[in-house]
Amino acid sequence: MNSYPFNETPIRVKKGEILQMAGKSQAQSYAVVKGLLRSYMIDQKGKEHIFMFAPEGWIIGDVHAASSQTSTRLFIDVLEDSEIVPIRRSIDELSLEDLKYGLVKALKRVGVLQNRVIMQMSSSAWERYQYFIDVYPDLLSRVPQKMIASYLGITPQALSRIRGEWARS
Repeated sequence: MNSYPFNETPIRVKKGEILQMAGKSQAQSYAVVKGLLRSYMIDQKGKEHIFMFAPEGWIIGDVHAASSQTSTRLFIDVLEDSEIVPIRRSIDELSLEDLKYGLVKALKRVGVLQNRVIMQMSSSAWERYQYFIDVYPDLLSRVPQKMIASYLGITPQALSRIRGEWARS
């Protein structure tokens, strides 16, 4: 298989670009060849909640909106200068190789998200931080602490305490 899917040429996007706005009717998915993206929502109080990070080799998008043809609830933005492949074709137009690539990536994503939901429901902040490190080992140096805290569902101050305890253990 290619190092990126769908025989498309990767496009370059700059840090800070917003690729998808919540409320738009056209949901888009992206395969990340190089760099880092994230998806997030903003609640009624203006608080940001990070749904997922997508480093190299991941696919990011609002699967529900794409499959149900409803407005997306997620923003997607670029955290580092990146190379991405927009996934534009319908499933009927994809090759067997593309479908296999997508299935492998989708199953990985489903597993990560399933574990994340379970962790959010039943684990301490310390355990969620450990899980974050297991899933995204290289993101600690690439993502601001505020974003990691948002992903974990804790305050930046709580994350700072956990990181201090982590360093001492």
